[in-house]
Amino acid sequence: MNPHSNQFFSRASGRAIHYLAVLAATVAWGLACLRGADAASEPAWRPLPLITDGKVDPSWVHTGSGGFVVDDGALRTECDPNGLGLLVYKKERFGNCQIRVVFRSKEAKSNSGVYVRIADGILDQAGKPGAVFDRDSAGKPSAESLEKVKASADREEGPWFAVHRGYEVQIADAPDPFHRTGAIYSLAPSSAVSTKAPGEWKSMVITLAGDRVLVDLDGQRITSFDSESPDVPARKQWYEPKREPKRPEAGYIGLQNHDPGDVVWFKEVSVRALPAAGAKYFLKR
Repeated sequence: MNPHSNQFFSRASGRAIHYLAVLAATVAWGLACLRGADAASEPAWRPLPLITDGKVDPSWVHTGSGGFVVDDGALRTECDPNGLGLLVYKKERFGNCQIRVVFRSKEAKSNSGVYVRIADGILDQAGKPGAVFDRDSAGKPSAESLEKVKASADREEGPWFAVHRGYEVQIADAPDPFHRTGAIYSLAPSSAVSTKAPGEWKSMVITLAGDRVLVDLDGQRITSFDSESPDVPARKQWYEPKREPKRPEAGYIGLQNHDPGDVVWFKEVSVRALPAAGAKYFLKR
């Protein structure tokens, strides 16, 4: 045995350890640079106009009952016993992109929603509210008016066009995961509820990427919907969206007003394109 072999291997091992340490540091630095480049390459948010001269900006058009009013620098739902309404941004359609909505609710149960990928034809529904509810003093619709509204919904009149020809990202802190804030209404569940109290501003980011709709609430991914998945549940109620036809990749967006007492404020609706990395960037987050 060579008496100097242990010294040789000791020096060789030392050089190998040094090399591996340098390699690990280089890889870590490179990954950090890539993450920084990803963050830096994210497009800027573009706010959509909500208020002009103290009124709802004319870029939006309303269909159905009720409406929206300006309240302390934000849009507030103006609900009506007659039924649903929808405020639609008419200036452009949005394809694969992100939509950021900042909102707050008067109560946990306050019902509203953000519609995405609404098909062409929704603008033709302006001024065509469809059938409306006739309610008693307790707010309960009459049986006759309920049947008329059901038929109107099935014909996709007024705001019901968006229900069946778009996707609703729900706003309402309900116990049912398929019908609470962040859920794609009746189609995909929300995995968590906000820890913020009613009345606090919340930020919801909706990502449209091919057949996928992703929802993040205050920075937490809570919903992932694949419209082509075989696991999409069957329709159960008349007021839930029809599963067909397929929604367009580029469509209109809208804000929903619901029943009396369902008060929700919106102070920001912004959009941005997906970064150069595209859908995969968001699907892995």
